[in-house]
Amino acid sequence: MLYWLDLFGVFVFALSGALAADRRGMDLFGFVVIALLPAIGGGTVRDLVLDAPVFWVGNPIYLWLVVAAALLTYVAAPAIQRVERRLLWADAVGLSVFCVAGAAKALALSGSATIAVALGVVTAVMGGIIRDVVCNEIPLVLRQDIYATAAFAGALVFVGLNALGLPDSVSIWAGAGACFAVRASALVWGWSLPSRGGKLGES
Repeated sequence: MLYWLDLFGVFVFALSGALAADRRGMDLFGFVVIALLPAIGGGTVRDLVLDAPVFWVGNPIYLWLVVAAALLTYVAAPAIQRVERRLLWADAVGLSVFCVAGAAKALALSGSATIAVALGVVTAVMGGIIRDVVCNEIPLVLRQDIYATAAFAGALVFVGLNALGLPDSVSIWAGAGACFAVRASALVWGWSLPSRGGKLGES
């Protein structure tokens, strides 16, 4: 089940990248490149940091999903933009899966709870940061919605429950649930972290 949710998250994150490419008026190649960044960027950084085989190299279906999302957006961008608000909820599911999947892999390979939480957040948000930087936008984690904070909460819950000896399945679903709850609350009630009065400073 987690694997299928992971694929779903990759597809949704790829859509977000392709929509950013559409806003910038890029060509089809640009759609594919920018779609790749949020979809597989965070997981790639995680695997490189862990000196582990990059996940999509051994399973090219991730790349095909990204290409499919880019092509779909290229031919149907106006229709997708009309439901972009709804995609935020799908994005929240992807964020929740990515943060615990990244934390679980990092914990298994490093044995460090701190590294697991950090790389759980990296897996979930680094690709989006790269996408925004390439598109010359202020990264989402520095603007308005609680996003990285939700990923941190999910990874922390997973690592904490794992340390208590709970089964991996329980820890993973509880962590994903915590991330989704925080992100969903931000979407519904407009939660954000306090800033020092500037326009940025929220995460």
